Amino acid sequence: MTNTTTFTDTATRTPTRQANALAERLEQGARALIAFASGLTADEWKAQMPHDGRTIGVIVHHVASVYPIEIQLAQAVAQGQAVTGVVPKDIDDMNAKHAAENAAVTKEAAIELLQRNSAAAAAAIRALTDEQLATAAPVSLYGDAPLTSQFVLEDHAVRHSYHHLSRIRKALR
Repeated sequence: MTNTTTFTDTATRTPTRQANALAERLEQGARALIAFASGLTADEWKAQMPHDGRTIGVIVHHVASVYPIEIQLAQAVAQGQAVTGVVPKDIDDMNAKHAAENAAVTKEAAIELLQRNSAAAAAAIRALTDEQLATAAPVSLYGDAPLTSQFVLEDHAVRHSYHHLSRIRKALR
């Protein structure tokens, strides 16, 4: 898995209200995770998440590193292309590999990647039209259910930082 990517052409047109709203929600979640992660102590950064095994630092880096993949999946659906061959075990394997490869990630590196990749993801979302957001295609991760690009964005890239931030906060209580 790469840490950053160049998303497909983000046209210079004005984003639609819907695309802009999705991008803003992604940016809000990323900012919240960045703000929280910035205040973590060294011990908190290295703390393992209960029922997960990954450290908090690895999870922050994970959110940043998968934005490109999440956006690429949504863009494929936006073009009417089925997402095939992706099942929950693939996600688990990808996450385990990421954790092993990034066990020593620094807070600074993870936050910088989160800033960069969330900005690129938001720009890619803003480049989508309402028609593309409403386009549906089968997605293997959901039993080949025909899902819209907007759903794929909301369930992955947009919600990802909120999901992990909530879990991290609970773990540190």
